[in-house]
Amino acid sequence: MQTDIDKDIAALEQVWQQVNECQRHREAVSRSGLPALARLVVVAQGHSGQSAVVGRFLLGLYNGPEYPLDLTSLRALDLELHNDCLAVLAMDWSPEREVHELIENGPAIWRAFVKRWG
Repeated sequence: MQTDIDKDIAALEQVWQQVNECQRHREAVSRSGLPALARLVVVAQGHSGQSAVVGRFLLGLYNGPEYPLDLTSLRALDLELHNDCLAVLAMDWSPEREVHELIENGPAIWRAFVKRWG
């Protein structure tokens, strides 16, 4: 017969498993998300139609209510940029830091994005 203590221990073990799974997920998405973010920043600093979409995407992650993004605009991206956006979005699902804090000189870069794409 399972006691209340046994049930509590089982519940705690399940929670611990979930915490470990979330940590492994966070590490995995960071491994792909951080390089993708660096590539997207370079594109957003460019002068193409894709630059505008990527810039607005990054601003939307930074402050969605202030800089909303029409998701259909992502259709204008080539496959690699689209995948980079998805990788960054996955990384931003449960962020430890805000997206602009993950890039060197991020606050200054995002201020420039606001002026240009905001």
